[in-house]
Amino acid sequence: MADTLLEIFNSKKGSMHPAVIIPKSAQVPSDINYSQLLDILYDFSRKLASQVPARCLARGSSISISYPNSLEFTVAFLASTYMSLIASPLNPAYTQDEFNFYLEDSKSTIMILPKGALNEKNNPAVLAAQKQGAIIVEVHWNGTGIEVNARVPSNLVNEPHRTIETFSPKPDEPALLLHTSGTTGRPKGVPLTHLNLLTSMRNIVNTYELTPNDCTLLVMPLFHVHGLICGLLSTLLSGGVAVIPRKFSASHFWQDFQDNKCNWYTAVPTIHQILLRSPPSQVPSVRFIRSCSSSLAPSTLHQLEEAFKAPVLEAYAMTEASHQMTSNPLPHRGPHKAGSVGLGQGVEVVILDDAGNPAELGEVCIRGKNVTKGYLNNPEATASSFTKDGYFRTGDQGKKDKDGYLILTGRIKELINRGGEKISPIELDSVMLSHPKISEAVSFGVPDDMYGQEVHAAVVLKSGVKDDEKSIERELIAYCQSKLAKFKVPKRFYVTSVMPKTATGKIQRRKICEVFFKAPAKPQAKL
Repeated sequence: MADTLLEIFNSKKGSMHPAVIIPKSAQVPSDINYSQLLDILYDFSRKLASQVPARCLARGSSISISYPNSLEFTVAFLASTYMSLIASPLNPAYTQDEFNFYLEDSKSTIMILPKGALNEKNNPAVLAAQKQGAIIVEVHWNGTGIEVNARVPSNLVNEPHRTIETFSPKPDEPALLLHTSGTTGRPKGVPLTHLNLLTSMRNIVNTYELTPNDCTLLVMPLFHVHGLICGLLSTLLSGGVAVIPRKFSASHFWQDFQDNKCNWYTAVPTIHQILLRSPPSQVPSVRFIRSCSSSLAPSTLHQLEEAFKAPVLEAYAMTEASHQMTSNPLPHRGPHKAGSVGLGQGVEVVILDDAGNPAELGEVCIRGKNVTKGYLNNPEATASSFTKDGYFRTGDQGKKDKDGYLILTGRIKELINRGGEKISPIELDSVMLSHPKISEAVSFGVPDDMYGQEVHAAVVLKSGVKDDEKSIERELIAYCQSKLAKFKVPKRFYVTSVMPKTATGKIQRRKICEVFFKAPAKPQAKL
């Protein structure tokens, strides 16, 4: 069982130390210790195995889990990996077409949903599962036990079943299947083994020196690698406590944080900015704040540290690396630098040029036991994503400073190429976010006949700012001109109240370009 997710429980059997807390803001508040969590996991496994045909639980089968953050999700995920299955978490907000794609791509045999899903008219997850032939299993924690109700087709009812004694996961077996966000095309399946995940979890525990004395408020969705690996699994590996509200709520965050004696959290910059706008009446003791999954503007980092009296540590992660690759260190281990994503954490990080040779500025490439072996059923993408020396190409452009700290300068495919001048959108975003009237800002390239690409930007104004769009645009152009080379200054600004984002709060520049920029129609040639 070494190097599998069961290591979470290896030294905690019989432990009464809290593991998962469902806070008072949830419908069924619960305090679950490690011993109880293991019992619930086994109970879920037994009930599922007794209700579902053995062929649907064959080793290596995919189980899709579409559930909000909850004890039910936690148990379903851990039980799936314990049963030598592949957990495939899905965003509950997906459309039917999206569910169809992910179920078909993963070939999931089971779809785990909340209680009552089957009674909902036109539930997209149910309709997709029925179309793909996946057995629907409703799961519910009632406060004392885990309810499991499988809707098994009549022609499968009499098929043989497995017993949980036949399950024994192995380190090199996939435990998790996620998909890339599709920022550069069709989402690609990323299988991650027990060893991949456990390596990343150990790295995270070491980076932040997590112990049983630590307690985190989990605000990132568990269907995403950020919340699942860092927020939940690394916490459990360390013996700490994960407080799991159903979703992030600024109105409940600080009360839940204080009530449960939390001392750290990890989130995307969007959530940090929301919390800055909704500060607590009294700042609790915070050991550190972690930021990941999107670039954190130095101005936001400084505001967080000033408001919440804690070090803000920016990290760098990818699904293909089982989440974390680099992070700024805790203060006693070294400086944490605004504008940098820190140092490699149990991961080898190099900068390479197009030919795969070392470079000062180039593509960030990584190597480590946390990195996937390749994409699901996509040998072409796998081959193009690794160098001959086994480094994974992240697709990010970056450089290292004199201390070896990594500085990202943009996605290689997102770099704006204006007449041959390569412009980093991350740099532009940071400058715009330093303006006192701007809450969110995203720069992007748009097609241009003269330069190939021109720079545009979308911004969200801070609460209370009443300036009209034209005056804000003039002000921002002047502001950017004072801080940037002329060719970098956005030619056009779009003011919006809501910035389009993915479900995890990540901004996709390609999507934002599609939303705000409407290319002028080309004139028809005269006959």
